[in-house]
Amino acid sequence: MEGVDRMDRMSIVAGNWKMNLGPEGAARLVQALLPGLLPVNGVERVLCPPAISLDRIAPLLRGTPVRLGAQQMHWEESGAFTGEISPNMVMELAEYVIIGHSERRGMFGETDETVRKRVHAALAHGLIPIVCVGETAAENEAGETARVVERQVRLGLDGVEAAKAPGIVLAYEPVWAIGTGKAATPEGANAVLADVVRPALAALFGDTAARSIRIQYGGSVTGENAAAFFAMPEIDGALVGGASLKPGDFTKIVAAAQR
Repeated sequence: MEGVDRMDRMSIVAGNWKMNLGPEGAARLVQALLPGLLPVNGVERVLCPPAISLDRIAPLLRGTPVRLGAQQMHWEESGAFTGEISPNMVMELAEYVIIGHSERRGMFGETDETVRKRVHAALAHGLIPIVCVGETAAENEAGETARVVERQVRLGLDGVEAAKAPGIVLAYEPVWAIGTGKAATPEGANAVLADVVRPALAALFGDTAARSIRIQYGGSVTGENAAAFFAMPEIDGALVGGASLKPGDFTKIVAAAQR
């Protein structure tokens, strides 16, 4: 979309630690990250450790501009859902929650319908959902990127009120680029956002709300390639996996997001 004033939208870089680090290891990583993260201006910084480490990390971030997010959340407030965490549990400690990550979709049966339920629950509890969409290698090679990503956006955000849309963060993470070292090109990722994601958001919420939604790129983002992604007109930040476990690399990525 043309005419978007990107300076009106904070750029977000989220650290997704996946199944790495227990409470004490996560605390040591946060203490190593903070000296590089705190001086940065104009970038929303979010750390997403495993659920078991949220309670240990929350006090370390309290009073700082660095935010805390969960990696997953059930849509029910309570019940017999062994191993899950509820929106009420997340909101006691965190402000953000990742929803629909490709690993949840590919390994644990996440669907567009369950993504939608989690998004609605997150918004109802004042949480900021980071909603992940993206195609697999097979879908990309078959020329199905536009169809798959448009469907995931449309069904995952179905029923969300336009007034709540600015409270959503979207992350485009082509599955074939995650953890493989094969990042999409900045131009290729930007084209998916411009030609598929923004129009899908506009169809759901209207042009104004669609322009207000921040969209991250995720997939083998490093300190070396981050600036090239952030120079693209539609990319508002990054959902970072492996590099977020390396303080030097992660702080380079965050610094590159400053405008």
